[in-house]
Amino acid sequence: MTNVTQDQANGSAKSALVVSAHSADFVWRAGGAIAQHTQLGYNVHIVCLSFGERGESAKLWRKGEMSEEKVKASRREEAMAAAEILGASIEFFDMGDYPLRATKDDLFRLADVYRRVQPHFVLTHSLKDPYNYDHPMATHLAQEARIIAQAEGYKPGEPIVAAPPVYCFEPHQPEQCDWKPDVLLDITDVWDKKYQAIQCMAGQEHLWEYYTRVAQQRGVQAKRNVGITSGKNIEYGEGYQSIFPRVTGELA
Repeated sequence: MTNVTQDQANGSAKSALVVSAHSADFVWRAGGAIAQHTQLGYNVHIVCLSFGERGESAKLWRKGEMSEEKVKASRREEAMAAAEILGASIEFFDMGDYPLRATKDDLFRLADVYRRVQPHFVLTHSLKDPYNYDHPMATHLAQEARIIAQAEGYKPGEPIVAAPPVYCFEPHQPEQCDWKPDVLLDITDVWDKKYQAIQCMAGQEHLWEYYTRVAQQRGVQAKRNVGITSGKNIEYGEGYQSIFPRVTGELA
């Protein structure tokens, strides 16, 4: 585990929390946001609930003479390398996948991460995913832990968290997951970092070019939404769906 920095623990820097069901999810779906915000001075912390050792590591299992522990070790190494490239800290809960299931202790452990990190925003999975039940399980865990971390009666005397916005990153097949982006993030300036992190995921090499195409598509859509006459060059983007309303005194 890479520890959260002292500045982050003291609340002197902005922070963000990423809750990833499997050890590669944060790279495909939020690598640009992570790199973007670390460059802006945010301390970004990633929690991988599982290594994706059963359902997300087919290439490794096909090598033969493989064990679950060997797969976990490989996926851990990949995720740590990717997090380092993106500039984030990372920890692993090792809760298992296919299925991902949480105990009360897991829930409290994640609530404790919220308290420690004090995130200004949270990134996690879509609320629905009929292709992978681990993903919405991670989302619901992230949501419930956020609520617990806000409760005065949970570990009284500790600083509670405020109400960080929660953004759902893009699922593999958004149309089937009732996921519709209402935020398009320009990641053009950090795309090279994201692609370097993607290349760390040797266990799922078949997804490298797929997520390149996704980023290009979201970049085109972002450019369209700022106006095609805008001088802003947007080549790569990421899409997010917010869970909570934005509260503002100005609509511009």
